[in-house]
Amino acid sequence: MSVLALIESVFMILCALMAFFYCEGDLGCFLKSAIITIAVGGILFLITKNHKTEIHKREAFLVVSLVWVFFSIFGALPYWIGSYVPSYTNAFFETISGFTTTGASVISDIESLPHGILFWRSLTHLLGGMGILVLTVAILPIFGFGGMAMFNAEAAGVTVDKLHPRIKETAKRLWGIYMLLIALEIIFLMLGDMGLFDAVCHSFGTLASGGFSTKNDSIMGYSTYIQYVIIFFMFLAGVNFTLHYFAIKGNLKKVIQNQEFKVYFGLILLITAIITLTLTLKNHLPLEHSFRDALFQVVSVITSTGFVSADYTAWPSYLWMLIFGLMFTGACVGSTSGGVKILRHLLLFKNSFLEFKRMIHPSAVIPVRYNNEAIGKDVIFKIQAFVVLYFIIFFASTIVLAFLGLDFISAMGAVATTMGGIGPGLGKVGPVDNFAMLPNAAKWVLSFLMLLGRLELFTLLIIFVPAFWKNR
Repeated sequence: MSVLALIESVFMILCALMAFFYCEGDLGCFLKSAIITIAVGGILFLITKNHKTEIHKREAFLVVSLVWVFFSIFGALPYWIGSYVPSYTNAFFETISGFTTTGASVISDIESLPHGILFWRSLTHLLGGMGILVLTVAILPIFGFGGMAMFNAEAAGVTVDKLHPRIKETAKRLWGIYMLLIALEIIFLMLGDMGLFDAVCHSFGTLASGGFSTKNDSIMGYSTYIQYVIIFFMFLAGVNFTLHYFAIKGNLKKVIQNQEFKVYFGLILLITAIITLTLTLKNHLPLEHSFRDALFQVVSVITSTGFVSADYTAWPSYLWMLIFGLMFTGACVGSTSGGVKILRHLLLFKNSFLEFKRMIHPSAVIPVRYNNEAIGKDVIFKIQAFVVLYFIIFFASTIVLAFLGLDFISAMGAVATTMGGIGPGLGKVGPVDNFAMLPNAAKWVLSFLMLLGRLELFTLLIIFVPAFWKNR
């Protein structure tokens, strides 16, 4: 934790340099925030530097959960010290939204913010996108800590494939692909006459599936070319990063034959076609405009990015209900997206269909198969538990927000979008609104849900189980 605090302070200093370059008034808030973070991190490091022990599974779950809170507590300081977000509750909400790549914001006039603060908002996406812990498994071994247990805790549930027997090498390759895609998007956005600063910030938000923009209207004011570029890279961000690795290696067959990828691609095409036809026939929009708006919103929501190019709540109600349904879908496992993930839905659907065969042939052993491999019953049970728990938390949290004063549509939208890491919701927290008007209690509830969704439920909830704290 101390090492991570020191790492965070380095990024604060980087933003201070950005503020110095643009000669704006946010230099002091970053320097003060960095000093506080360095002081706390340094004290913790001095206290613990001689207590190097192996990080086991329980410690890993605890560290992973605390790191996101730890990063957000200090990450909120630049907003708060600089009075860009006067309330610490709002500053914490904005920060954890960035680190969890949710993209829900409490800032009404984004374009009034100085460049350093805007860059810090985008940096929180960059760091959170592939997971702070995936980055640090390549760094912590330098200080004598093993990273395998923490990587597994970070990717709890259905995990990504390892690209290398050593977890450190896997983390390096994942981050290498991540940064390569960001660099490519920056280049393509600049070819569309977007400035370097905006291109960098939007690329961080796209590949992290975050959604923080430097503009009040998100992507609405940008050209058709830029919207298509962002659509393409949002789509890539929703693909399992191990498939990107195989594609780079030239093994396209493994990408094309991947069942989750095929469902992901097919679902986007299907929902886009339905919305495009409706907008063209009902709203009388030009075909290309309808297609672009439909594709942008579908890809943005299914990948949990949260950029918007149109107000989908102004569409016919059955269309925005389709969008609402996508908030529970998610993209591929092993991507930067949030939500339930398509693989879980796919395996549950297959298992449910096979139950009919098992009823007809009760003595037969009929396993669920994915990519021609049998999936163990324990995996299916975990997925069933995850999905049931996900929707129980969704309904319970919706009721809590309704008690806190939100109307039911807004409450459902707020919970769905924060658990799924999407950003815009429905009602009063729709794509052209933000979360500033919510009561403070609701913001803390939603902050918890952002973290819960980012860590895919079990990693965080397990620390609230009494047995977790008992001696081995």
